This record gives sequence, structure tokens and C-alpha cells, in this order.
Amino acid sequence: MNRTDRLYALVEELRRVSPRTRSAAWLARQFEVSVRTIERDLDALRASGVPVWAEPGRTGGYGLDRDRTLPPLALTAEEALAVTVALRSIDGSPFGEAAARAARKVVAGLPSDVRDAEERLTARLRQVGPPSRPAARHSELVTVVARRRVLLIRYVDARGASTERHVEPLGLLQGPAGWYLVAWCRLRQAVRGFLLDRVGDVSVSDETAPARDVELDAELARIAARPIRE
Repeated sequence: MNRTDRLYALVEELRRVSPRTRSAAWLARQFEVSVRTIERDLDALRASGVPVWAEPGRTGGYGLDRDRTLPPLALTAEEALAVTVALRSIDGSPFGEAAARAARKVVAGLPSDVRDAEERLTARLRQVGPPSRPAARHSELVTVVARRRVLLIRYVDARGASTERHVEPLGLLQGPAGWYLVAWCRLRQAVRGFLLDRVGDVSVSDETAPARDVELDAELARIAARPIRE
């Protein structure tokens, strides 16, 4: 068992027996590690905000305040991605520090492939200016961006012309006009921003987008400053 799994299991064991306690020696035997390792793990949990408390004395041990924690949530991969990305997006607000801790806890409980997708997606999201109205459609694009699948989309431009595009997702951008899918457009052979409210049908292919020599931050800033009108 790796440390992340052990920390999660420690919390659940203490939750299970609450309001009773478990000694460090009992936990060490249960998880087949040293008492010192268990004590370091419990210190790490307390430092991250988990309400673990210690009862001193020969018969004492460690307990968990059930009233200040939530039980495990059965989240799908898409739901977990949505939660962690939303939590990370409020960095800088009065809730930023608590949200960052919560995001780390959710991420720690994810399967490794979902955790990797979450990290990739977080690196590909940007918000510019004040919050815009939410996009009405295409929640599936969140995971598509993380997994870099080539898409076939129908897009209606500012003049009302409809075209089909094969695009390679690069990121998602929230700008004053709304949410954009930022992608390499194979029709235009360039990076474009597609306003999600103008994206019609979406087909996800099995093709993984090739690596592009693109300065993503610069492209996102350009699209936010001067949205593409094509």
C-alpha cells in the first residue's frame, strides 16, 4: 500500500470506530508499518486539516471527529475532474486556501489515470477577466481536453456560416464573452478559439492529438484579448 492509499485508509478506519480511538501500535500492525510511520502520517493528516485528535495515556490513542468530516463520496471520473477544477479556480478568494486543501484530498483519492487527467486539465484551463455566463452545452469537452482526443465539430461563426472542423483540443478559456474551446483547427492550420455556445454537434474520435509546438499561454491571452471572428 502506498502512502496516499494508507492516509485515506487511516481516515476511514478512525471514522469507522469513532468516537472510540485506535492506538498508534494497533494502526501500525494493521497497516504493516512502524509506529513512527503512523505518527508521521497522522501528523500529516492533521496538518492538512483532518480533525484527528489524540487521547493521552497508556490506554489512549487517536480519534476522528466525525461531525467535522464527510464520508467518502462515490464520484465518477468526470465528477471528480469537475470538483477539483472548480476548487482550483477560486484561488485568490477568501476560500482559496481551504479549496486548495480540498482539491488535494479529492485528487489523492482518484485512480492514477484520472489523477493524471486532472493535472493535465488543470494546466489547460484559464480564466480572463470577470466570470462569464456558463456555457450551455458540451460538458463532455472537459474530459476530451484532458485526454487530447481529436474532435469533429460543427461550428457556426459570427456571420452565421456553418462549417465542419476537425480540431485538436488544447485548452478551455473563460473570457468575457463566455467559454471557448481552444484548439488547433485543421481547416485553418492554426490555433482558434471556438465559443462553446456556437458549437453544434460534437463527435469524439479515437485519435490522440499530436503534440503541437504551441505557446498555449500566449494563444489563450491572444484569444481572450481579441476573440476569433471567423
